[in-house]
Amino acid sequence: MIRIALAKGRVSDSVLEILKGKGIEFGDEKDDRKLILHEPEGKYELILVKPQDTPTYVEQGVAECGIVGRDIVMEQDSDVYQLFSLEAAKCKLCLAGKPGGRLERYSNIKIATKYTSSAEAFLEQKGVGFELIKLNGSVELAPILGMSDAIIDIVETGNTLRANGLEIWEDICEIQCVFIANKAALKTRHKELSELISCLYEGKV
Repeated sequence: MIRIALAKGRVSDSVLEILKGKGIEFGDEKDDRKLILHEPEGKYELILVKPQDTPTYVEQGVAECGIVGRDIVMEQDSDVYQLFSLEAAKCKLCLAGKPGGRLERYSNIKIATKYTSSAEAFLEQKGVGFELIKLNGSVELAPILGMSDAIIDIVETGNTLRANGLEIWEDICEIQCVFIANKAALKTRHKELSELISCLYEGKV
C-alpha cells in the first residue's frame, strides 16, 4: 500500500477529480470529517493534511509521496524529491497593492506576506530595498490600513483583491500542484510508486 499525503483545500478538491479520472477512487471521500481515505483495492491510502504540513509527512516517511501546491514547496526547504507538476489548482503568486502603484517607484518597500522566502528571493532579484511583515492571513488588510506598501500573495481569481480596492502590480510566478516523494521510499518502494507516477504523469505541465 502506498500512502499519499494530500494538501486539504483547493489542492485536494482538484486532485481527487484527477485521481478519479485515472480510475483511482476513494469510497469515503464524500465524508468531510475523514482525514484518512482508503482506496477499495487497498493499493493506496490518502491522508488529508494542512498544506504546510504535507512536505513534512513525506520527508518523515509517514507518507511515501504527496501532492501539494508549488507555493508550499517554494517556501519550505524540505528534503524530498519534487518530481513533476500537475495541471490542477492553478493560480499565481503576485505583488499587489493600491491601484496605480508599481514596484519601480520604491527605493525601499514594505511588503506584507506569508510567503517570506519567495518574497525575499523576488525582491532581491529586483534589486530593491525591502522590509517584510509576516502575516498568516488577510494580508489584504495591510496596505489598506497603512501597515505596508504592498502585499505578495497567492491570487486565483483576483476577486478578493478587487473587493478590497487592490490590484495586481506584477505576476511573480505560476503556481500549480506538484508531486513530491520521500527519497528513501523512491528506492525501496520504486515499483509501487512508479505505477502511481506513470498514471499521473500524463497530467503533468
